[in-house]
Amino acid sequence: MNRNHPIYRLTAKQAEVMATFGIRPPYEPDETFSADGIFPTCKKTPFYGAVIVKDGDDRRLGRMEWGVPTQVPNKRDPSVKLTKYVTNVRNLSPSFWRSMLTTLARRCLVPVTSFSEYGIAPGEDGKKPLHWFDVPSRPIFAFARFWRPTEHGNAYGLLTTEPNAIVAPVHPKAMPVILHDDDY
Repeated sequence: MNRNHPIYRLTAKQAEVMATFGIRPPYEPDETFSADGIFPTCKKTPFYGAVIVKDGDDRRLGRMEWGVPTQVPNKRDPSVKLTKYVTNVRNLSPSFWRSMLTTLARRCLVPVTSFSEYGIAPGEDGKKPLHWFDVPSRPIFAFARFWRPTEHGNAYGLLTTEPNAIVAPVHPKAMPVILHDDDY
């Protein structure tokens, strides 16, 4: 994955996001999230995104690092463990992921206004083109995510699924799980 581009954007004002997801005021009506987009964490740089979590019977908006750290063996020396940040999860069978999914308190919503995928075929410049998608009927929508505490704070991962008919021609492998409003 090329980490030089944002994977999704949240360009709405904080007040709009909170109202969309039923979070009660007071909140800062003029705060806007970065229009540059949300990037996944990489080896040297943590990146944070807005998340909505349950807080008792209510919801609250917070920020978490995007990328769940896991330890993987070094290819040259398997006894050495390296930290890998997993941002996208499609195979939910390992117990590491199942434990987060089966615990309702570890599920969260990630508010989004658009997301991107690279196309299959390189363009004239030899690079794969970046395509942006949104949901025209819902200016703010949500990805399904889960989170877990880490030694540096809370981190979240993105659930992916088979692409829909709009995304598949561009990126046939997978796309983020986009929730219906009733599933929030």
